[in-house]
Amino acid sequence: MANWLLKTEPKEYSYDDLEKAGRDVWDGVRNPTALAHLRCMRQGDRAFIYHTGSEKAVVGLAEVVSEPYPDPAAGGPRVVVDVSPLGRLPRPVTLAEIKARPEFAGWELVRLPRLSVMPVSPERWQRILELAGATP
Repeated sequence: MANWLLKTEPKEYSYDDLEKAGRDVWDGVRNPTALAHLRCMRQGDRAFIYHTGSEKAVVGLAEVVSEPYPDPAAGGPRVVVDVSPLGRLPRPVTLAEIKARPEFAGWELVRLPRLSVMPVSPERWQRILELAGATP
């Protein structure tokens, strides 16, 4: 099982929207590196949902509930996965908090701020859960 971070602009699609849907298609990914990460996702993987824009924080957890498949709206090389919410974090973990900690210095979230899909190492996954006050 792998861990991921999925970015979304909450004005367009928020964690609330995912909770209301119960299961939804994670689409709109165009960046080649982000698409490569999306293609590596497998059913059962977990993901942090990160709100961009003015919020800039990890806000919730989701599960990948499908294998990657061709984007029915875009076609071509673009793929999507289906995700389901697992719950909000007890408190959001902001980008400022993440940037202030040396253990996150090499992470794509800090180095490549425009990348919308990225892997999360088990150590970073655990640390974000700790910062959020979540129990493992």
